[in-house]
Amino acid sequence: MCGIVGYVGSRSSVDVLVNGLRRLEYRGYDSAGVAVVDDEGSVRSRKRAGRLQVLATDLAEDSLPEGRTGIGHTRWATHGGPTDGNAHPHLGDDGKLALIHNGIIENFAALKAELVSQGFVFQSETDTEVAAVLLGREFQRTRELRAAMLATVAHLHGAFTLLAVHADQPGLVVGARRNSPLVIGLGEHENFLGSDVAAFVEYTRNALAIGQDQMVAITADTVEVFDFDGTPVEATPFEVAWDASAAEKGGWDSFMAKEISEEPEAVANTIRGRVQDGTVTIPEIEGIDLAAIDRVLVIACGTAAYAGTLGKYAMEMWGGLPVEVELAHEFRYRHPFLSPSTLVVSISQSGETMDTLMAVRYAHERGATTLSICNTQGATIARESDGVLYTHAGPEVAVASTKAFVAQITALYLLGLAIAQARRTMPPEQIGEQLDELAAVPEKLTEVLESADEVRTLAQSMTDTRSVLFLGRHVGYPIALEGALKLKELAYIHAEGFAAGELKHGPIALIEPGQRVFVIVPSPRYAEELHAKVVSNIQEIRARGAHVIAIAEAGDVAVLPYADDVIRIPLASPLMEPLLAVVPLQLFALELAAAKGLDVDQPRNLAKSVTVE
Repeated sequence: MCGIVGYVGSRSSVDVLVNGLRRLEYRGYDSAGVAVVDDEGSVRSRKRAGRLQVLATDLAEDSLPEGRTGIGHTRWATHGGPTDGNAHPHLGDDGKLALIHNGIIENFAALKAELVSQGFVFQSETDTEVAAVLLGREFQRTRELRAAMLATVAHLHGAFTLLAVHADQPGLVVGARRNSPLVIGLGEHENFLGSDVAAFVEYTRNALAIGQDQMVAITADTVEVFDFDGTPVEATPFEVAWDASAAEKGGWDSFMAKEISEEPEAVANTIRGRVQDGTVTIPEIEGIDLAAIDRVLVIACGTAAYAGTLGKYAMEMWGGLPVEVELAHEFRYRHPFLSPSTLVVSISQSGETMDTLMAVRYAHERGATTLSICNTQGATIARESDGVLYTHAGPEVAVASTKAFVAQITALYLLGLAIAQARRTMPPEQIGEQLDELAAVPEKLTEVLESADEVRTLAQSMTDTRSVLFLGRHVGYPIALEGALKLKELAYIHAEGFAAGELKHGPIALIEPGQRVFVIVPSPRYAEELHAKVVSNIQEIRARGAHVIAIAEAGDVAVLPYADDVIRIPLASPLMEPLLAVVPLQLFALELAAAKGLDVDQPRNLAKSVTVE
């Protein structure tokens, strides 16, 4: 989950590292640190617990010596608390070597015991310092940083990306990756390393992706990539599709507010170029024979899993085949039945979610066809899948996902219609109608965003609320789950989402006078029995004193006698309604958290990309 950046070039390395860390802070913000090889040939480091600004202020008041080579890190704590001592970088070889790390080294205890028995002394509680000390020992033996890193990774089990510098080899940064992300940025007489492209997009949009169990050595003018056996390999080049300005707030109070405002564009960009003359065309997945698929398994975590549930409804309805949704961290432990005709669809904004990555590898080993839905170019899951459907939502910096969620739903709907085309389960004119409905979503999302003041007023009136419940049926159910998750993530209060039909099976016991309940109300224009049942649910909880906030389509008057507040969304077909209904819930969580004075972009204990299991 940590953010890492490396640099070799002619610029001040401290400036490059801190700028890169600012763009990576969403990956971890318990502590931050940098190390540079200065012009005198010594390793100088500085690290501080707390947000990156603590380190930046420290460096502004007492700068490090100038250097053109360096590494930087923002930490999400795993081994050891968020303290100065546990912050990265960690040192080895009597302070001549500095190392940073993303991931978890599973056999660190045994390695540490071995090193202690050899007389090495440790200053922190981290697994990372074990790697630093071990690398220092190997450097003393090999006298060359590449060789020392190769020897070190042979001892490590678990997930890791390591970057290191050494005083005896200025102008060189060496990195290694296993089950953790690392990309290369290619500049003019300068090169970069980062846990994602945000680390260096300010300076270059030319990048290389590094594969599993590979290492990289960069100087100002050279890039070498080789595997853990030392054999040179050719990295995959790609161009970053957005520039640095896309990852700036641009006048918004928070990244989350900006990203919610970009939801119409995110949906439009995901559709763009994939719909022609009423048909779906997705060049990236043309290598997958969708007509031969007889079953779909969707694997994801958190918000992405709720998007997957909506995809399930669409693929089953349109594609006429069974679809299951699994939490990625549970998937491979139950030994699921897989075959070549099973399509395993993974969903991950970052494309680096460790649980999802391991599930994809399991599915691939068992012979299934794998397809990823991803927002990040060059990501590991995308590269290890048989096909990838990029969402083109642009960088999402806020930890709580918003625009990536609606883009994932859009991508899943496109996939569902592509399956329907391939399997001929829908007439072409019906496919065209659904595509027209999907194409109308961006404009309708803009309408929803224009009513944000109403949601803001509601949120500001609820700052003392300690519990909020969310109810929905059919496609409203995953939206209820997502609304509850957003509130937990941002406002730190109890929130639960339920299928409305489950009320009488237990959850109704939670209803007491004043209990706030959001209800996602289905359209009365389709499947009227669902609308009537949800209105009945509203009556049941109102009778027990609940305060009901209904998310209902324009013109639905049946809810008015029973709802205390009604938030309107534009008319849409049933499968398109969730794309609209989720936005008021995102805005509500944002505004309630902001009214409580909380950081909506970097909520406590969370990081954007979960790269450890």
